[in-house]
Amino acid sequence: MFAADEASRALGIELLATGPGQATARMRITEQMVNGHGIAHGGYVFLLADTTFACACNSHGPVTVAAGAEINFIGPGRLGDVLVAQAQERTSYGRNGIYDVTVRREDDEVLAEFRGRSRTIGR
Repeated sequence: MFAADEASRALGIELLATGPGQATARMRITEQMVNGHGIAHGGYVFLLADTTFACACNSHGPVTVAAGAEINFIGPGRLGDVLVAQAQERTSYGRNGIYDVTVRREDDEVLAEFRGRSRTIGR
């Protein structure tokens, strides 16, 4: 799935690891990702978390999409920061799942907590 994700790869997102119900991805904050306050635009932080979530929930095989997601921003990312997102499945029931994603700077400071709800649509 990630190999065909042009949007994520165009932003420089790298998939570092996947396993059953989990994934880790990385992205560097570029000049194009910084808002008028000089910090990483929240949409890019969300996109990194969402991409990592997608990789984790698709790790089981069947085509799975987001049914919903929310994010809590805890601290700012800055130009040049490398962000690492780690997704973990919390539960699955029927065709549904709940995943948590933590986005950190490489120095391990937590910048955001994301929760995604997935729905398997199959193929």
